[in-house]
Amino acid sequence: MQRMAVAKLVNNHPHLALVAEYSNAIEAKNGLKNHEVDVIFLDVEMPIISGFDLLEALDNPPQVILITGKPDYALKAFDYDVTDYLHKPITLARFEASVKRAVAKYEQINRIDEDEEHIFVKSNLKKRKVILNDIKWIEALGDYIKLVTDEANIVILSTMKSFEKQLPAEKFLRIHKSYIVNLEKIEKFNSKNVEVSGRQIPLSRNKKTELAEALANV
Repeated sequence: MQRMAVAKLVNNHPHLALVAEYSNAIEAKNGLKNHEVDVIFLDVEMPIISGFDLLEALDNPPQVILITGKPDYALKAFDYDVTDYLHKPITLARFEASVKRAVAKYEQINRIDEDEEHIFVKSNLKKRKVILNDIKWIEALGDYIKLVTDEANIVILSTMKSFEKQLPAEKFLRIHKSYIVNLEKIEKFNSKNVEVSGRQIPLSRNKKTELAEALANV
């Protein structure tokens, strides 16, 4: 009954879309592998596995708004960095306040610096913001491509052709069937290779002139 009540509140809220609802933590954990969500409304007291147990089992949990009938859990909730803590019975005003807090946190997490060009990519079932200037090169890996940055290598399901369309042509150039490079990251090049961060990347013969012209305009 409580779950149905919360689902109704979610469905009626303009900033929320109900992705799924589950009767226990095991179903919820499996469901989160297949759905991208920004926030979960999680009851602490569930059969077999508690809400806290579920949070500990998640590698990268989304925002969490805990729900419980016992105020004793409030202190423990802060250890899990939850967005908010709703005490049953949930009033509309208190629910609205929780959602407002979650939306503000979402906007803060996803705040975009207008000076930094970026794209969003889907990696490991999650959307990830990538600053274009951070990309050193892109490498083909069969059905996947690898974005190489200073911080990490990000593998996404995509073709080189479709991903190339997302990139500004004045900053990135496909120099080989398997490589796209950030022109600003190129340190030197010859007729066979370009060098980026000390790494030799193959250069197709028919791309040498295009590369020289592109670098002249960087």
